[in-house]
Amino acid sequence: MSYDPNNIFAKILRGEIPCDKVYEDDHVLAFNDIEPQAPNHVLVIPKGAYCSFDDFSAKASAEEIASYIRAIGKIGRDLGLSSCGYRILSNIGQDANQEVPHLHVHLVGGKRLGRMLSSA
Repeated sequence: MSYDPNNIFAKILRGEIPCDKVYEDDHVLAFNDIEPQAPNHVLVIPKGAYCSFDDFSAKASAEEIASYIRAIGKIGRDLGLSSCGYRILSNIGQDANQEVPHLHVHLVGGKRLGRMLSSA
C-alpha cells in the first residue's frame, strides 16, 4: 500500500475537512470517530505521511514515534479509561482491511468490549 496524499486523514490534517479534535501536538492529531463503535472512539494519527505502522516504524523519527505512543497513553488517561481499560487497534494492509492509507490507531473504550477476535 502506498501513501495517497488525498486520503481523508490527509485532508483533515490540511484543514479541508473538519474534525472533532480531542488532542494535538507537533506530531499527532486525535479526533472522535464519526461512526463510534463505543462510548469513546478516538482516531489517533501521526501528522507525517505514513501509510501504516510498518511504514511509520521504519521511517519516522524517534521524536515522532515517542510523541505518537505518548499521545495514545495520554488520550486514554484524559478520557478516564486507564482504570477500566481500553483497546487500541490498527488495521495494517489488505488482509486486516485497512481502509485509509494513513496510519491510524482506534482508541476504543467506555464499555465492556468483549473478545477481540472470534475463535477460528
